Amino acid sequence: MPTKALAETPRILMSQDFAAPSGATAAGVATPVQPSYSMPSRLAAEAFGTFVLVLGIVGTAAFNFLNQGSILTVALAGGVLLMAGVAAVGHVSGGHFNPAVTLGLALGGRASWRDVLPYVAAQLVGAAVSALVLWSLVPESLPAALGMESKAQIMQGTANGYGEHSPLSTAAQGATEFSLWAALLVEVIVTAVLVGVILATGGDKRARTPYPPVLVGLVLAALIILAWPVTNASLNPARSFASALFGGGWTWGQLWLFVVAPLVGGALAALFYRAFSPAPAVAGTVAGTSTADADAPERDLVDDADDDADDDAERYAVTPSRDTADAVVVSKTPRDAATDAEVEAAEAEALAEERRDGEDGGVTPPR
Repeated sequence: MPTKALAETPRILMSQDFAAPSGATAAGVATPVQPSYSMPSRLAAEAFGTFVLVLGIVGTAAFNFLNQGSILTVALAGGVLLMAGVAAVGHVSGGHFNPAVTLGLALGGRASWRDVLPYVAAQLVGAAVSALVLWSLVPESLPAALGMESKAQIMQGTANGYGEHSPLSTAAQGATEFSLWAALLVEVIVTAVLVGVILATGGDKRARTPYPPVLVGLVLAALIILAWPVTNASLNPARSFASALFGGGWTWGQLWLFVVAPLVGGALAALFYRAFSPAPAVAGTVAGTSTADADAPERDLVDDADDDADDDAERYAVTPSRDTADAVVVSKTPRDAATDAEVEAAEAEALAEERRDGEDGGVTPPR
């Protein structure tokens, strides 16, 4: 009887790098290709997303006297509109909407450095358009109704500040305040947390977050509530720029802190992320190993599968009969086409051949 060959163990390689621009990994396995958008499209998406985000935060703060000055409404508007913006155009540009996020993603290896300046410019344009819309919406009679001299004072009420311009100082009527160093520390920390969460969940395939925009939106809302008493919660240079653009006065003198601190926070988050995150495969290498070394784990898996198949073959093998002239070896694995019925059929055929050989004068092997 001819011997049945073992079924070849299938080799299935799956790539999790769904952002590979060429549609293939180093191992040559095809992966889904993300659509490629032009730079004007991506910049328009960043400008739109920043416009929506800043309109929600600054706009809610401008008319927050109707809500008795509660920070919850501002935080809710910022968090929900960030979710909406990322869900709407995040697939086009990445959904940064914040210069600190753009810098953090570039330092973290998740964005191209050539996109940083154009993205920041688009974000500032979106923030400026948002400020212009809010300025146009404020009624001319509203400042007098609130005991203010001009619309600029309404915009100053939405601005980020420290010292005598911190919300704590306003609430305490100047009895106490947060210093420059306290404002700097808080803004660095809260921005680092925000960018760190984005890096860890927004595009990392190892993350277990089912829908990252929801998580990031909730984190932004919580951080706004945390930082509000100290600085009126910036976390975003574009948001601070929008308030200062028409606020004028003291807002321009303190704006530098709300540009520097978020950028420092985003950079620290990116450096921390890179220090404790496995290095990605670049140019056929994985963490300093060659492509052959990178494929070693896959070869090991296949070899292990082959060894398991061999073990199964030995478990199911039929021992040659001493009563037959021809040894019959039938092997099977769980993936083989041979079944127990086929094995029994082979044994029956061997016995039939033995009988025919006896009838024809054949010689039976000695026992």
